[in-house]
Amino acid sequence: MDFQVVVLAGGNSKSLTPLVSKDVPKPLLPVANHPVLYYVLHQLEESNLKNLIVVVEGEDAGLLVGAWISGTFVDRLHVEIAAVPEDIGTAGALRAISHYLTAKDILAVSGDLVSDVSPGAVAATHRRHDAVVTATLCSVPISGSSELGSSGGKDKTKKPGRYNIIGLDPRKQFLVHIATGAEVEKDTRLQKHLLHAVGQMEIRSDLMDAHMYAFKRSVLQEVLDRKDTFQSLKQDVVPYLVQSQLAVLSGIPQAEEDGNKKVSFPNNQVMVSQILANASTPSFHELYSMDPDGFAQTRKTHKCCAYIASSSSYCVRLNSIQAFMDINRDVTGEADHLLSDNVIGPSPKLGTKTTVLIYMLYTHKVRPYLPMSLGRTTLYAGGRFRNG
Repeated sequence: MDFQVVVLAGGNSKSLTPLVSKDVPKPLLPVANHPVLYYVLHQLEESNLKNLIVVVEGEDAGLLVGAWISGTFVDRLHVEIAAVPEDIGTAGALRAISHYLTAKDILAVSGDLVSDVSPGAVAATHRRHDAVVTATLCSVPISGSSELGSSGGKDKTKKPGRYNIIGLDPRKQFLVHIATGAEVEKDTRLQKHLLHAVGQMEIRSDLMDAHMYAFKRSVLQEVLDRKDTFQSLKQDVVPYLVQSQLAVLSGIPQAEEDGNKKVSFPNNQVMVSQILANASTPSFHELYSMDPDGFAQTRKTHKCCAYIASSSSYCVRLNSIQAFMDINRDVTGEADHLLSDNVIGPSPKLGTKTTVLIYMLYTHKVRPYLPMSLGRTTLYAGGRFRNG
């Protein structure tokens, strides 16, 4: 099975009040006469990633979003709608639907992302490196980080938001360090074993998280099961994977300070030179350790990759009223290439290749409810469209 895509579309958002409501959940907030969710689904369709689960918050939002998708992407996408409780976070949302994830790799993307970054390119990079996670990074707008909703418009008086501190290998293929959120306001410290393993590191503060991740499903599932307190992909899951990829192996010789006493290991100089011999190449994930007889052995660790979008790419999240205004301006102006000419009429007929399923996960089980009418079709919870 190819990539399975999870679109984390949410529901209501305090930062978008009063634009969003029970009748107009966040995924359906209009941007240039299209719901914001349209832009993500259109990009996925263009990349031939058509097996989707769209996660929303609340049953009402699930019904509204499901009805809109069924009428807009006729014969174009296979979509399942999963309604989850509010405020469980992006990691919590994936945990709630984990039993529906069956593909080898999962692409998780924010439903409020308006971007021309190709999800297919991110997926290809992930597969090429056999990574456990590939994070999409894009340039920070001139006016500040879009974490606060700035879209990179010409208003340079906006207060910059929090940046990410990103550590990359010299070839800019692998994520070897990441600090996000409140961590950025603290001193950034790097462990000696990390520098020993990588040899060189490029520190960047001009990149931001685009909220599009590719995961190896088996690893993601293990992390979500073992770390049941993790709520955020960005704040919890991705940093955990990045930090653990170059964890100190048992027996790796290092020189460390233990109080006033310096602890050393035999053959340390030889070992460090062997490690640095692999620096700046994809093989730096092969770490050296010592067996009981004192011989060097290698052990491969998992890879965390970075997909860095072109500096000319448009990549903004609709997560504030300011972003709502900026994106509408951009999409009808400088970023009008994001609009498609393929506009669906107000009364489309349902085809035979589009399937929408709705799951209500408040008790971690599919919860049936009364069917809703969609023209000559009827939509049931957990079921398929049936002609009627």
